[in-house]
Amino acid sequence: MQLADRSVVVVGGGFGGLSTACYLADAGADVTVVEKNDRLGGRASVLERDGFRFDMGPSWYLMPDVFERFFGHFDRSPDDYYELEHLDPHYKVFFKDGDEFTVTADREATKATFEEYEAGAGDAFDDYLAKAKETYEVGMEHFVYTDRPRFRDYVDWDVVRHARGLSFLGSMDEHVAQFFDHQKLRQIVQYSLVFLGGSPKTTPALYNLMSHVDFNLGVHYPEAVGNPAERDAELPHSPVESGIGCVVDAIVQLGAELGVEYRTGSEVEAIRGSAGDFRVEISEAQTASNGERQSREHDESGGFLRADFVVSDADYAHTEQVLLPQESRQYDVDYWDSRTYAPSAFLLYLGVEGEVDPLAHHSLVLPTDWDDHFAQIFDDPQWPDDPAYYLCVPSQTDETVAPEGHSNLFALVPVAPGLDDDAETRQQYRDFVLHDVAEHTGVDLRDRIVVEETFSVSEFASRYNATRGSALGLAHTLRQTGPMRPNRRSSAVRGLYFTGSYTTPGIGVPMCLISGQHTAEALLDDYGR
Repeated sequence: MQLADRSVVVVGGGFGGLSTACYLADAGADVTVVEKNDRLGGRASVLERDGFRFDMGPSWYLMPDVFERFFGHFDRSPDDYYELEHLDPHYKVFFKDGDEFTVTADREATKATFEEYEAGAGDAFDDYLAKAKETYEVGMEHFVYTDRPRFRDYVDWDVVRHARGLSFLGSMDEHVAQFFDHQKLRQIVQYSLVFLGGSPKTTPALYNLMSHVDFNLGVHYPEAVGNPAERDAELPHSPVESGIGCVVDAIVQLGAELGVEYRTGSEVEAIRGSAGDFRVEISEAQTASNGERQSREHDESGGFLRADFVVSDADYAHTEQVLLPQESRQYDVDYWDSRTYAPSAFLLYLGVEGEVDPLAHHSLVLPTDWDDHFAQIFDDPQWPDDPAYYLCVPSQTDETVAPEGHSNLFALVPVAPGLDDDAETRQQYRDFVLHDVAEHTGVDLRDRIVVEETFSVSEFASRYNATRGSALGLAHTLRQTGPMRPNRRSSAVRGLYFTGSYTTPGIGVPMCLISGQHTAEALLDDYGR
C-alpha cells in the first residue's frame, strides 16, 4: 500500500517519530517532522561543552537485532552509518556493603560468579537464561513485531499456541525468586527493569526477556562511520561521532534519503481538524533541512502546516490535554491522573580531571536491599535516601567524549515523577550523590569537576512536555502492558495517530523503533491505496 501525494506531519522527533517518518516516506507520503528542540532525537539529546560530549538520555545500545531489522526494511544496514564495539565488561555492580560484581562477555565466568554467591546458582542461571531466551524469541515475534493493540487481537490460535509456557501473569520478583534465593543475584537479573520504568513487584514476569538482551545479546557502543562533512550537510543539527547521538543521526539521515523534511526549533501549539484537513499550529517558521522553504501551505510567519494526517510522538497526555481541543480528546484528566508513571530522574553530568577507575563504561551502585528505593518512587514519593543508581563513563571506551587527561561521566538516580526539584533541593541532592559515589565506589569526584550540569523533573517537563516530569512515560505495570496501553489510533479524531513509548510495545529505544513501524502500518491499513 502507498500514500503517494498524501501529506503527514509528525509531531516530535524522538525515536518513535523518526521511525514512523521513515516508514511513511518509504510508502510515498510527503512527511515533515516538527521538533520543539534544536536537536532531533527526543530524550536522546546531546550536551556538548568545553570539549565534553554527553548522551543526555539513553546510553545503552541493546537489542542490535532490532536495529538491523529496522535498517534492513529500507535495504540498508546499521554499519552503513555506524559501527558497534561490543563492551567487555558489559557493566560493573558496586554493592553498598563493599561487594563488587563484574558482568563480562564470558558467560561461563559470570555463571561461576553466580555459583560463588549461592550453591546451584550457576545451573539456575543457565535455566533462567534459557527461559529468557525463549520468552524473547516468542515474545518478539508474536507479541512485539506482531502488533496486537486491542484485546480482540489476542483471541487468536496463534497467540494461544505460542503463549504456552510464557510467564504472562505474576511479577518479575516472583518469577526470579523461582531461580535464585540470594538477594544480590535477584538484583543483578532485574536491574534492567529500571529502564522499563517499573519495580520488580509490579512489572510482569514477561519482561524476564530483558536478561536475554543483557547476558546473551550483549551491550554495545556505537561509533559513526563515513565522512563527517557529508553528514553535516545532510542533518538539521550538528552530527556527533559516537554514542546514542550518532544512532539518532543515522535514522535522521536515512529519513532525509527517503525524502523526510525536518523543522527543528518549532513547537507545536495546537492540532486541529481531521483526516484530509489537519492544521498543525507551530510557534515559528523554520527552514527545511536542505535550506529551502517548506512547500506546504503556511501563513507569512510560518505559523501552521496543513496535512492530510498527523502522527504525534509528543507526550501522549500532553498531546491530548494541551494540543487538542476538548472535543477531540479520548481521555479525560481523571484517566491521566490514574496512570502509573515511570520514574523521573536526577541526572548529574560531569566532566572531571583525571581517571575514574575502577568505574566501567556502565556501572550500577546498588543497596543490598532496594525495596525502600522503589517504595520512595511508587508508594511514598520522596527523594530516595539510599538510592540505587547508574553511572555512565563513556570515556572508558571513547577518547573523543572528553579532552585529553579528563573523564566524562553522568550519574542517573531514578526518582519519583512529580517531585519538587527546586534549586536548594537539587544542590543538596547533588552533594549527597557525589558523597555516595565516593563512599561506595572509591571514586571521589568532588575536587576535580571542571564541567557540571544537572537535569531533573522540571527539565523533563519543560524540555519534553513530559507529564509529571517522567523520564520515560507510562510504567510497564501489568495493567499498562500490551492492549492496556493507550491506542495508537485516536478514537476521537480520524487521521490522528500516536507513536512512541506510550503506545505498544512500550518503553525503550528499540521498542520505539518498532512502534514507528506499527503506527505507519496502522495509517497505511486505514488510508493506503
